[in-house]
Amino acid sequence: MRAPFPIRAVQVDGGSEFMSDFEEACERLGVKLFVLPPRSPKLNGHVERMQRTFRDEFYTRPLPSQIPELQRELDAYLDHYNRRRPHRALGGLAPLEYLARIRGEAVPTESQMC
Repeated sequence: MRAPFPIRAVQVDGGSEFMSDFEEACERLGVKLFVLPPRSPKLNGHVERMQRTFRDEFYTRPLPSQIPELQRELDAYLDHYNRRRPHRALGGLAPLEYLARIRGEAVPTESQMC
């Protein structure tokens, strides 16, 4: 996954999939890891909402059975989600538009992503 800024920290819900390899990768990359306490979805509300949106918009359509094709479709959806899809919480802007506005910059191009 690429971002328009360096990733310095990651917040996770503490599921078992994050307890070994992911933790080691974060440490190796110098990414600070914040683990939320069990049964605390309100502490992760934005992520919970994004997962609902993905479930409603991406996972409800027919998806390819092969990983490379599925990855291409997911990449295209994430590009749409971050560059073009309006978000009510961001005043109708897409996330990268909102980020550019608060920074006083242009929306980052793909080549400007980290």
